[in-house]
Amino acid sequence: MTLEATPVLLVDRDILDHNIARLVASARERGLAVRPHVKTHKCIEIARRQLDAGAQGLTVATVSEAEVFAGAGFDDIFVAYPLWVDAARGARLRALTERARVAAGIDSAEVARALAAHAGTDVGVLVEVDSGHHRTGVAPEQAGAVAAAARAAGLEVFGVFTFPGHSYGPGVTPVAAKEEADALGVAAAALREVGIEPAVISGGSSPTAFLDVPTAATELRPGVYVFGDAQQLELGAVTEADIALTALATVVSARGEVVVLDTGSKVLGADRAPWASGYGRILGEPDARITALSEHHATVQWPSAPTRPGLGERVRVIPNHVCNAVNLADGLIVISGDPVGDDAVVDRWTVAARGCNS
Repeated sequence: MTLEATPVLLVDRDILDHNIARLVASARERGLAVRPHVKTHKCIEIARRQLDAGAQGLTVATVSEAEVFAGAGFDDIFVAYPLWVDAARGARLRALTERARVAAGIDSAEVARALAAHAGTDVGVLVEVDSGHHRTGVAPEQAGAVAAAARAAGLEVFGVFTFPGHSYGPGVTPVAAKEEADALGVAAAALREVGIEPAVISGGSSPTAFLDVPTAATELRPGVYVFGDAQQLELGAVTEADIALTALATVVSARGEVVVLDTGSKVLGADRAPWASGYGRILGEPDARITALSEHHATVQWPSAPTRPGLGERVRVIPNHVCNAVNLADGLIVISGDPVGDDAVVDRWTVAARGCNS
């Protein structure tokens, strides 16, 4: 196989497999199951590798993602989102339950009743609680009331879940992990108070995935851990040795300390957290920074003259937020070994759930 013209996304199969196995091993040591969030990679082949390594099921963000993976034979799927279900979406969920065990998130009695009315009662539910991210989810102590409303609507309540999204920030990850653990403990107790034993207590994020914090959780749902990205690198959650996905780029312009690559926002995505030092990193060049992105240009400040590439040379870019980069690509070029060249290409994987946002 050959590497076509840049830009393309490369996945190092060996690092990918190491990352997948490492999380499962770490979780098992803590008595936790792994239900990875596949919105990061949207790829059938990677999901199979995750289950083969010991994951117990999949997490998705949308019904359409669930449809793609159920269509590929995956039979245990959690839609970790408080779906608002109308008749059309309800029909899709009913069809899914004929192929897989399906659970969905709820964070209000109204959401629970709409789900039961339009999708039926074969879809199980988990109550989402807010553990500090302040996006969706009820206060942990209110989880019992929502669960009771779901039960009254005829739904089976599997348990509770949360997402500690506030763990994405310098120096805050341990605090977020503690807040998540506390919230899950309170939420689980709230379910027990209304006579519902939570079989599933679900949490986790990539920044907190390997922290050994006492918790009531029974499973973890990280997504980015399979690839790593520049945000995780800057937070210290991964090292460059853990980066499995990069964008292969070509230098199209160069002047002084400025190098311009052909990996713009339509390849890398435009995410940049307020604390991030750039729009991405250059693999193996810790001092280089992507200072600006336009649609087809990445402007890099590259202070090290001995390693600064010239016109036509190729470099590997670490996206800031890998989920966005993958969702912009039709496929992934799978490599194994060094150096990166035609001989390193071992496979091509389709981004099967690309654009599945409904």
